[in-house]
Amino acid sequence: MATETNLRVLIVDDELEMARTLCDGLADHGFDAVAASSGRAALALLAEQRFDALVTDLRMSEMDGLTLMAQARLLAPDRPTLIMTAHGAIDSAIESIRQGAYHYLTKPFKLDELVIFLRRAIQDARLRREADALRTTLRERFGRETLVGHSAPMRALFETLERVAAADVPLLIGGETGTGKGLVTRIVHAESRRAGGPFVEVNCAALPEGLLESELFGHEKGAFTGAARSRRGLFAQADGGTLFLDEIGDIPPSIQVKLLHVLEEGMVRPVGSDRASRIDVRVVAATHRDLRQSVRAGAFREDLFYRLDVVSIQLPPLRQRREDIPFLAEHFMREQRTRHPQSPVQRFSPEAMKRLLDYNWPGNVRELSHVVERALVLSRGSEIQTEDLPPALSQQAGSRPPILEGEILPIRTVQRRYAGWALAQCGGHRARAAEKLGVDVKTLYNWLSDARVEE
Repeated sequence: MATETNLRVLIVDDELEMARTLCDGLADHGFDAVAASSGRAALALLAEQRFDALVTDLRMSEMDGLTLMAQARLLAPDRPTLIMTAHGAIDSAIESIRQGAYHYLTKPFKLDELVIFLRRAIQDARLRREADALRTTLRERFGRETLVGHSAPMRALFETLERVAAADVPLLIGGETGTGKGLVTRIVHAESRRAGGPFVEVNCAALPEGLLESELFGHEKGAFTGAARSRRGLFAQADGGTLFLDEIGDIPPSIQVKLLHVLEEGMVRPVGSDRASRIDVRVVAATHRDLRQSVRAGAFREDLFYRLDVVSIQLPPLRQRREDIPFLAEHFMREQRTRHPQSPVQRFSPEAMKRLLDYNWPGNVRELSHVVERALVLSRGSEIQTEDLPPALSQQAGSRPPILEGEILPIRTVQRRYAGWALAQCGGHRARAAEKLGVDVKTLYNWLSDARVEE
């Protein structure tokens, strides 16, 4: 990439001495400038050498400046062109801007004016190239191809993502824990017009109310105890890009009010400040909760829900797309082999793959990723065997709890045994099992303790 001291510029004017004079002046400002006396000569130079910018006279006898600019853009579409024109040809100069010229200068002009616009044009072109490169990198890393699956639910998701990415409106993503809500958000950002802007994320459930407010909106120095300096909030940091609010269903009511104001007004006011600043942010929110149920229960503001739910996506759980499991398992195996190159594993045994297909996957794709990594670390052979898999995978997907078979049991016994079965289905994760059962962890612990006493 060209630096400030080796910026190469081609100056084209059928008055060759005029072009050479400009080249000499630009050399004094650190440019490497070359003169050409015709459009054809300029095109030959542009085809053979690298130039960061083209400066051409508008009216030339053999080939005018507009034709030269059009031909030059075929060789390098992102190279800026500046047009030089006499005072009487202003209309033609304006037409050159419509056709893609960066700027025009009316003769006679000062050399400093040319220097300013040349540097600005080259810098703008450089920023566009960097933004394009960043978008390409983002698409390679977080493009739709990173979502693995050939099932009908995934094909429908791919079609939806193509439309959603282009729609610069709030997006609400629903789905169980581990279904890939964070990955989908990054894909939406990478394929949107905001791909060159920042991507900022926060887990709303991981921060207490006071800290979450400061994180989102920022704070002024002295706004509260411990605020030793001012701090920009995540909304301000995401300006021009995307802000991902994960687990939006867990934010407290006081923050919901302020978030609604930001979404409606496009203005954010830091804690302790009386001034608000305008922001340009696309908000993507995700939750594993049923927000409509939360609205009905009074736990989530209805007006905020509809402000976030302009466009929504519901990610399918893994158990609803079992045909994708072999592809996902192979994908994760390839990924994990780069992290664990010492592992001899190359494939799954048929019996191990059947276990993967039969399991109910309460933790969804994330749980499958962890299971594959565990097996890759533990296995001593080239094939992953059933004994390399967690014991929870011995549960058959879709099987009914054993308490629903056989004789009629007292309801307390059913409750206790069902809690034990639910815990097994959740891979031993008590918080997840308690959430699915609709009780707190302490209640689940008491049920499980009673069950052990009963046995």
